[in-house]
Amino acid sequence: MARNNSLLNRFLSEIRDHDIQKDRMRFRRNIERIGEIMAYEISKTFSYVEKEVDTPLATAICKVPAEEPVIGCILRAGFPLHTGILNYFDHADNGFISAYRKHNHKDTFEIEIEYLACPSLENRILLLADPMLATGSSMVLAHRAFLSKGTPKHTHIVSVIGSSEGVEYVKKNFPPNTTLWIADVDDELTAQAYIVPGLGDAGDLSFGEKLDA
Repeated sequence: MARNNSLLNRFLSEIRDHDIQKDRMRFRRNIERIGEIMAYEISKTFSYVEKEVDTPLATAICKVPAEEPVIGCILRAGFPLHTGILNYFDHADNGFISAYRKHNHKDTFEIEIEYLACPSLENRILLLADPMLATGSSMVLAHRAFLSKGTPKHTHIVSVIGSSEGVEYVKKNFPPNTTLWIADVDDELTAQAYIVPGLGDAGDLSFGEKLDA
């Protein structure tokens, strides 16, 4: 994972900032911006073909992506990140999946998946978006569910902040044809599986607090 300074640093600092993140619209927009940056960087890995484009004066030869990806969104926290990616891959197909923490007694929880809507993924490029990569369990389970719709030829995991533990878990449980794109990685993960320093609950900060299931 390369660590390069860019304008992304500003957006990352703002979504972490306890005072700035109180502005819910600004929080969502900064997540979108990070998604847009990720989409631009991912686009550099695609194959391109030449296309003739008629201008008012002549014909130009342009290079365009050879295919469009499928963008997979993990509900609900993934919506702003998904929107940012879709802003750039505006011809992409889209898939949606629910993955949430079902809390048990003694601060334990299980990852529950109840909904999946997705086109065929067979031999497609899949971009799987979820802003927080804590334990990595929800990302792995979501990916396994998506595989019921076909086997992608390459999967790009797109996250904003992850824990070192979550990153390692994903590396061990995803196939070799996977690339992880993540803005920053924190070392600490609490017993309740929250990233520290992290930023809090990305879903709540984007859309408001919820009652736990």
